[in-house]
Amino acid sequence: MSAPTLRGPVRVAVRQHRRVLWAGTALLVLTAAILLYQRYLATSAVSDFAGTGCSVQVTTAGCGDTVRGFFDAQYAFHQWLGNTGALLFALPVVVGAFVAGPVIGRELESGTYKLAWTQSVSPARWLAAKLTAPVVWTVVGGTALVILYRASRFQGPEGVYSVYWYDRLGFAGLGPLPVAYGLLGIALGALAGLLVRRTVLAMSATALALGGAMLAMITWLRPYLWPIETVTGDGRLPDLAWTLQDGVILASGERMTREECMATGWSSSPCQTLQEGGRHFTDYHPASHFWPLQLMETGIVLAVAAVVVLAAFRVLRRSHA
Repeated sequence: MSAPTLRGPVRVAVRQHRRVLWAGTALLVLTAAILLYQRYLATSAVSDFAGTGCSVQVTTAGCGDTVRGFFDAQYAFHQWLGNTGALLFALPVVVGAFVAGPVIGRELESGTYKLAWTQSVSPARWLAAKLTAPVVWTVVGGTALVILYRASRFQGPEGVYSVYWYDRLGFAGLGPLPVAYGLLGIALGALAGLLVRRTVLAMSATALALGGAMLAMITWLRPYLWPIETVTGDGRLPDLAWTLQDGVILASGERMTREECMATGWSSSPCQTLQEGGRHFTDYHPASHFWPLQLMETGIVLAVAAVVVLAAFRVLRRSHA
């Protein structure tokens, strides 16, 4: 006889949390609709502005309201790009807290999991079923929103507000990172729920752990996931380069960063005069490093998520052997 499938337990889990899943889906759809609408307004504003004879660089009599309306449309679109990037950044934390609390922690805290385990559902199958719906929702919803975000960023109107590929919020939304962090959030939520067994505490622990991991990656690790390039002397940076550090190279070959120069004082430091054997340097990532950085970070996050999931099943097996 073939092993029973997860269909039954998954269906129960979906029915239990259908309101939250529908609410999350509605939020994603609403965000997408507003972003598309703002993109339409911004594109129309560019087209209409081109035929007015007005310019944003040169002040022309009678064009004040026209230029102001153009700026307003572009700014609103730029703001919604930022809001969507922020949502993609926060989505993993919300999903992880949801899994840690209502999906896992509440059932263990109330003891309702025992009913499922008496219906020929093993603990491992129970946990797998609980995680299936959030995983599917995260992969499908996150992927759809990332595709829309990329299309809006790169195929939207050429506006007057710059949006850079290395922006902390925008970087994640341009690739698979939101989905990867969402899966890590689910894994951490499951582990926290199994360890803490209290709804609110498990949600808090998950949010802190995932938020800390994301902050550490963005602040300290992301710039070094791919070899950094350096330009010295009068060399020019390529367009859209992500500048990481700059300073001077002393006659001895040592480097002194701008922060070190400011700390020691320009008047007393070798930074004061570059002609005394010093050369300027800049460490940077060119725009071509976007995908290597994005894929390296995605791979690391997915690997950590896989380890955390294995740890969650191991904790479940040891606790209820």
